[in-house]
Amino acid sequence: MSVIAIVPARGGSKGVPGKNLKRVGGVSLVGRAVASAVSSQLIDRVIVSTDDPAIAAAAQAAGAETMLRSPELSGDTATSESALLDVLDRCGETPDAVVFLQATSPFIDPNDLDGAIARVLDGDEDVVFSAVETYAFLWKQGADGATGVNHDHSFRPRRQDREPHFQETGAFYVMDTAGFRAAGFRFFGTVGIAEVDPRTAIEIDTVDELEIANAIAPTLPSFLTGYAIDVDAVVTDFDGVHTDDRVMVASDGTEQVIAHRGDGMGVRMMREHGIPVLILSTETNPVVSARAAKLKIEVLQGINDKATALAEWADSRGIPLHRIAYVGNDVNDLGPLEIVGWPIAVATAVPEVLAAARIILRADGGNGAVREVADRVLASKSVLSLDQEEHPWLIPSVHAT
Repeated sequence: MSVIAIVPARGGSKGVPGKNLKRVGGVSLVGRAVASAVSSQLIDRVIVSTDDPAIAAAAQAAGAETMLRSPELSGDTATSESALLDVLDRCGETPDAVVFLQATSPFIDPNDLDGAIARVLDGDEDVVFSAVETYAFLWKQGADGATGVNHDHSFRPRRQDREPHFQETGAFYVMDTAGFRAAGFRFFGTVGIAEVDPRTAIEIDTVDELEIANAIAPTLPSFLTGYAIDVDAVVTDFDGVHTDDRVMVASDGTEQVIAHRGDGMGVRMMREHGIPVLILSTETNPVVSARAAKLKIEVLQGINDKATALAEWADSRGIPLHRIAYVGNDVNDLGPLEIVGWPIAVATAVPEVLAAARIILRADGGNGAVREVADRVLASKSVLSLDQEEHPWLIPSVHAT
């Protein structure tokens, strides 16, 4: 049986301009939706329907197919169902089930998707959607005052005496394809509820909700932060990453720092396996030059616009930005962290950097952080075979056994 996941993601957004490309936990919203679908065991194809070339590029980088939709299907009045039907008409096959994913829900668990898909494929329900249990008392405001919607407001029963209700999260809807085509709407036939973790139920429609999602992202388990870091190059800040951000200043003004030998070995291992490593530093300091020379890697110093310098370096190397890891610790690293596919923070990073990171390392800056990155990069190349007992900082993915 075949299953296609469709992510409608148009470019226009009034509440949060460019919303589908905004990042949560270091990954764009459209990229997170695609990654959830790609990580599913039951989804065969992932297609993003968009009118925006930048969204299409981000979706493709995350592993999805893309279809550019017409202006008629891209306006504020266009329904999500119209985008889904457009993809089904053009995708070249008729799947048994279609999964409608909304990029505005950044925390979609692939295991929840698979559970819902299995119920539709088995014929248990025609539609299964994500929801959270709620015992909230709902009200509506009328001309003569407020009245209860799901309760008699003249009587207040105890929680244990009430039946729960369920609130849609908007994250996903799994539908029997034939039934969806016949109905033209996402709800038809027998409808089932896939109850999900309330912590993941946030739907982003405002800047405040985007900030909340970034704040809670580091606290949630995520398949996006498995131990392997699959990149083609590693770029790092120096102070606070290769060092603990402290400096010893002699009476003559010369500076000294302490480096970690394990970090040096990690850089050597990456270099020997053909993975370019670059130090990108705001300051110009002989100690940075000396360390880079010792490690036999490139260094760019005195860089005020680190994002532009990184983009130019990547272009000269022919390395796509989404295939680069950047490791930072302070606010001057936010620019490059925003443009790479793998923004990484050391454990001692400032809160703004922690919020922007896809991965927060277990190690502190200057105390094995670079080695941790190296091990995880080499693990993605099958150079190292790591297990969590030997490396307790490893974070297993959702599908890890």
